Amino acid sequence: MFWTVTLSLLDGCSTMLKLFALTLLFSLPIGLVVAFGSMSKWCPFRFIQRNEKLMAYRFFRWIAFGKPISAFCNTLVWIIRGTPLMLQLIVIYYGPGMWFDNNIWGGGGSGRMAACVVAFVINYACYFSVIYRGGIEGVPAGQWEAGEVLGMTKTQIFFKITLLQMIKRIVPPMSNEIITLVKDTSLARIIAITELVKSGESFIKSAGLTWPLFYTAVFYLIVVGILTILFNFIERKLDYFR
Repeated sequence: MFWTVTLSLLDGCSTMLKLFALTLLFSLPIGLVVAFGSMSKWCPFRFIQRNEKLMAYRFFRWIAFGKPISAFCNTLVWIIRGTPLMLQLIVIYYGPGMWFDNNIWGGGGSGRMAACVVAFVINYACYFSVIYRGGIEGVPAGQWEAGEVLGMTKTQIFFKITLLQMIKRIVPPMSNEIITLVKDTSLARIIAITELVKSGESFIKSAGLTWPLFYTAVFYLIVVGILTILFNFIERKLDYFR
């Protein structure tokens, strides 16, 4: 029985690792894009500021100083961070079928996994964007000015100065979010994906066994332990920035 349970949990663990890997693959770069968007200073209606008559009205003042890209990204991050991931999973998977009578995900396991990956990527991209933004804004402005004095372009300054210092700053909070992601994969069971916890729970109903559910903790501890060692190694490698 122990071997049967182990094989079942390994299958659930593979689903968990697949969801974990796909989420990281897409959310890390998307999070950086959202971070840049939230810091965008693009103001398309700046020309209104030169018109004193229009600027006398609050509405036009709001438009004149409006930054649509920044506003959109910040609003998206606020909504995603302010609502539970479980609710987002339910809305993304069941929403299209309820609102448009057309479930774009289909009823199979691949459709459920696709919906789950989309929900996780959106959620974690928003969280990562806040970490990216904090890391970028935490780099002293003097570093940027020093790069300009040396004749470096904006691209060179970002990749050779800002980015390297940002990575050093974001590793601790990023490692915490990534470890949290490992445990959050258990929420996939909400839309009937057989991940690690659901695999262990299935033995309660089928065989009346509770220990397989606790056995799942061993798999989580192993994965988290590996990630902890990896991030500790990365932090030691980045110590030369001190």
